[in-house]
Amino acid sequence: MLVNSRQVRNVPGRKTDPADASWLARLLRHGLVEASFVPERETRELRDLCRMRTTLVRESVQTGNRLRKVLEDANIKLDSVASDSLGVSGRSMIEALVQGETDPIVLAELARGRLRAKRPELALALEGRVTRHHQFLLGEWLRLLHFVEEQIARLEAQIESHMPPFEAAATLLLSMPGVDRTTACALLGEIGQDMTRFASARHLASWAGVCPGNNQSGGRRMSGKSHRGNRWVKGVLTEMAWAATRTKNTYANALYRRLMIHKGKKRALVAVAHHLLEAVWHMLTLGAPYRELGSDYFDRLDRDRLKRNLVRRLQKLAYTVDVQPVSAA
Repeated sequence: MLVNSRQVRNVPGRKTDPADASWLARLLRHGLVEASFVPERETRELRDLCRMRTTLVRESVQTGNRLRKVLEDANIKLDSVASDSLGVSGRSMIEALVQGETDPIVLAELARGRLRAKRPELALALEGRVTRHHQFLLGEWLRLLHFVEEQIARLEAQIESHMPPFEAAATLLLSMPGVDRTTACALLGEIGQDMTRFASARHLASWAGVCPGNNQSGGRRMSGKSHRGNRWVKGVLTEMAWAATRTKNTYANALYRRLMIHKGKKRALVAVAHHLLEAVWHMLTLGAPYRELGSDYFDRLDRDRLKRNLVRRLQKLAYTVDVQPVSAA
């Protein structure tokens, strides 16, 4: 049985291996040891692939940043003109620099699409001091970037080959705001699709570490900071929450804006992640798609209270307010 060591700490002052074994056996005999969540083999395999993909994506970002640093060292200001210096046009220019081309006008002609309209600005940005040392570094970082991207492509194909058993659950998750195919695969790889392993949606949120902490002593409530939980799940939920808060006319956006004023952006984001994870539990348990509550959900909770608050604010601005309900057509 796999158990969280934090829940079975030994008595202070008796920290030896035999004492630990005796203490664990006593807890197990009295039913005080709770088994940790261990998903089935298919979920574990999908989880390993998704975690590896996340690691490789981070490496690709780091490699791209190192390549940009070499460009800055050579006084090439490609980022100041192109929104993506490592796009198709940017890579063509970098490959030309590696081959020894230094004429900014010739390099600017390699631009494609809408970037061709900025060729004069590109010519100015490409006037640098590219040495043979810079050419070597650019070539090495560019080859490494291509290699990592090829690895990511192979890994994504392998992830898709493991998705057929999870296809129904992934379809349900895609009905949520802020969820795409990548995040759906990553989340299913971490929590699985069998929600009977978690007693309730709150248990799942507590296991993931996206709920407030519970620490009270002597009638005094201590810090409500959430515990660490599963950092991979929290990373996926944070991405989902950021994307959901930027959608229009959704409950997630309304919840974020409502809490951001008083709690701050980070706590509001965790609250949105908590809401999304609880919704995932209910969706996978009931086999139903996401039901959008709407951006006016909080306004519909107590319409009379909202009306009184709005009237009071207008009266403070020295307006006379006469509120009349609109008759139904």
